[in-house]
Amino acid sequence: MASSTVIAINVDREGVALAPPYSSKSQKKKLDRFYCQPIVSILKQKPMNGHDMRKVIHSVKVGVALVLVSLLYLLGPLYKRVGENAMWAIMTVVVIFEFFAGATLSKGLNRGIGTVLGGGLGCLGAAFAQAVGGVGKAMVVGIAVFIFGAGATYTRQIPNIKKKYDYGALIFILTFNLVVVSGLRADQVLELARDRLATIVMGFAICIFISLLVFPIWAGDELHHSLISRFEDLARSLEGFSKEYFENDNHKEKKSNANFSGKCKSILHSKAKDESLVNFARWEPWHGKFGFSYPWGKYLKIGEDLRDLAIIILSLKGCHDQSSEILEESVKEACEGIVASLAWTIKELGESIKEMSKCRYEEMIVPKMKSVRIEVSAVVNPFALGTYLENSDGLGIASFVHLLMKMVEKLEELAKEVEELGQLGGFHENS
Repeated sequence: MASSTVIAINVDREGVALAPPYSSKSQKKKLDRFYCQPIVSILKQKPMNGHDMRKVIHSVKVGVALVLVSLLYLLGPLYKRVGENAMWAIMTVVVIFEFFAGATLSKGLNRGIGTVLGGGLGCLGAAFAQAVGGVGKAMVVGIAVFIFGAGATYTRQIPNIKKKYDYGALIFILTFNLVVVSGLRADQVLELARDRLATIVMGFAICIFISLLVFPIWAGDELHHSLISRFEDLARSLEGFSKEYFENDNHKEKKSNANFSGKCKSILHSKAKDESLVNFARWEPWHGKFGFSYPWGKYLKIGEDLRDLAIIILSLKGCHDQSSEILEESVKEACEGIVASLAWTIKELGESIKEMSKCRYEEMIVPKMKSVRIEVSAVVNPFALGTYLENSDGLGIASFVHLLMKMVEKLEELAKEVEELGQLGGFHENS
């Protein structure tokens, strides 16, 4: 017969099973380790990085703003003065408090301008409708709602207006319709509009005070650091490409391939973020190293040049896949030096923006680009005289050299943009 094992189960007086006794100290340690594992895993979690900490700070700031604006309801003396209109202050905080200070200021001013214009015109329309009286009152309101609603909606579709003042136009439509329509039933429409505007201003003031003065999160700083990181990523991508293209270590090849391709692709998707941050940064007051007239528009042009460089680097990999090892060896040494010079130039330009110092365009960048052009021409000439176009490997090398020349031209354009940024932004002279 097969042997069987009997496990004793302890039961209390009410018939509830108790935990089994430990057969040894090692079993007890294992069970204790099992129960403590979730706690230990929580304690071993990585600390929050800077971006996560900013999210926490923003969340706390919004919570504090909501508490302050809720005092209009909670405190009796304040509630007697504003009444049910206190909800407009709460709505204002919820709607306009954004992550970046510039976004909060932009939304707040848009809301304020839209409210004032919409409320003012709505009061005039309601007053005119009441003066007409009778059936004509409803006709006047209907015509006014159609004209201003259609006109404001058409204005929202204009690109420049949509980019900067779309929210203000939306609030104008909403406020105008609420005021002019409610004016048909309310005898004191001016007082109603005034009270609502006052509570909106209260909510706006609380948002601006907390957003700008309590651990402010600037869109300008985010844009500046984001641009610098892209220079560094491009330089690393070129260095990674050089390892993949000119080294025979398969492990390094695969690793560098994954790294530089991912970085370049992330740079290609940065346009929408740049446009949004530039729009917010233009609303922000003087802070840190950035003045009122700082040329944020230059960041868009520089970002566009960086995306073009990322496309060229990704295209270089296609040329690498088409080239044979024999042709690689024939141009390996010269092209390796060219790629290293291009990576150095990108690092130098990024360091110039990071330190906010002039990039020494005439002293260093121009001579470096001239020497790179000479090196590229030296690579081209032997192939231009030969018959390398007769096979696909030769076409790959020709495309590779053409892309290097194109990268040199794009870097010269980028260097000029960085130089102009330094002049307009008041960068200091590099010591």
